[in-house]
Amino acid sequence: MSSDVLSMTARELVEHYRNKTLSPVETTRAALDRISRLDPVYNAFVLVDETRALKDARASEARWHKGEPSGEVDGVPATVKDLIVTEGWPTRRGSLTIDASQAWLEDGPPVARMREQGAIFLGKTTTPEFGWKGVTDSPLTGVTLNPWDTRLTPGGSSGGAAVAAATGMGTLHIATDGGGSIRIPAGFCGLFGFKPTFGIVPVHPHSPALTLWHQGPISRNVDDAALMLSVIAQPDSRDWYQVPGGNRDFRAGTSSGVKGWRIAYSKTLGYANVDPEVAELVDQGARAFEALGASVEEVDLDFDDPISIMQPLWAVALALGVSPMTPAQRELVDPPLLELAAPGFDISGLEYRQLERRREDFARRMCNLHCTYDLLLTPQLAVTAFEAGHEVPPGSQRKRWWEWSPFTYPFNLSQQPAATLPCGFTEAGLPVAMQLVGNKFEDAKVLRAARAFEQAHPFLMPKIEEYEPAPLRASTPASG
Repeated sequence: MSSDVLSMTARELVEHYRNKTLSPVETTRAALDRISRLDPVYNAFVLVDETRALKDARASEARWHKGEPSGEVDGVPATVKDLIVTEGWPTRRGSLTIDASQAWLEDGPPVARMREQGAIFLGKTTTPEFGWKGVTDSPLTGVTLNPWDTRLTPGGSSGGAAVAAATGMGTLHIATDGGGSIRIPAGFCGLFGFKPTFGIVPVHPHSPALTLWHQGPISRNVDDAALMLSVIAQPDSRDWYQVPGGNRDFRAGTSSGVKGWRIAYSKTLGYANVDPEVAELVDQGARAFEALGASVEEVDLDFDDPISIMQPLWAVALALGVSPMTPAQRELVDPPLLELAAPGFDISGLEYRQLERRREDFARRMCNLHCTYDLLLTPQLAVTAFEAGHEVPPGSQRKRWWEWSPFTYPFNLSQQPAATLPCGFTEAGLPVAMQLVGNKFEDAKVLRAARAFEQAHPFLMPKIEEYEPAPLRASTPASG
């Protein structure tokens, strides 16, 4: 049972707890054992708290024995990315500049909601420094590795969460996405990742990226993500950006299919260059939706690359993060982060508002698109996973991570719900994914379409049990 439980969905675990055929303590011990064996290989965790996890598991076990669970995730092992604050645990954000010895007094909203419903947090997962790039390595934790091939990156910035999900080191994984950080690692690791509409999941404290920054799930299947979203999309008075709502079950209707839906398919958004093997697999995925009863129409969106909007907004956000640092602290920071932050110090208030108006224009175009189409389908990434320790594929002539992830950041600008949907493997055995984008606040529609595809084309996970742990954990930060 100990190995089988780590492949179960959250719903299956809870059903076993209800029938008393499995204990949260057994599940938690199995997950902790797997972390102790595999994390030295993959480097997915910055912190693991075995004592607290087992204490919480025993409390969950007692509630289930009484028939009084705290909620729908009571006893389910979970992780949280180390950009989200946690009571009693340091939030280092991948940085040597943050003092771990200070008081850590509160949980961020998604952590608080999960704890209220009895989830068992195992620890905190790795991130690049302040989540600044699309791969996961940092001055604090070194390099995180891909479960499909330990020579490669899992993507980022939620790389630790994705690796933990793929390898069974927990069931539900809280991640963040300020420009693709949920969807990129989900794509490189063959997982389901979901960036909800901004405001659906309350945030506190907000990152310097403010309304670009979303929090949501990475999981091995759509149902787990929908369940987790139902738990964390609850009101929290600390976030004045939150939208009205709560008490919504995002699993409802996910098995109803997409017959009669109109899906717009854009292969490039008008500006992206996609590796041919990736493009062919996404084409096959698009055609699969036609087999499910949807009408898939190729569209020429002819967008200008919105990186011209996004990059200066990021520069301001990074400058906000860097500005309180002393000169000594800045010496400890990943050098490219300082380079990208530098222009942010020189952008005027007038220039910033002009950028926001351009952002509004882009988002309006997306709203108009969804007057005609239920969903937009794109490739998730332009490439497959590449060598770990690099920001871009070596030898590719690309300079920054957004050049190989051109489909992610537009939908942070527009705040739309967007999902990573695994759709096949290259000849080298690496996962490829497509992206489903919905109109703002139509998160349930995206989940419903994702579930329809998953039922027809189940996702495959790496066979971690076949791997022999080896001392591959990086002890020094990567360059770039």
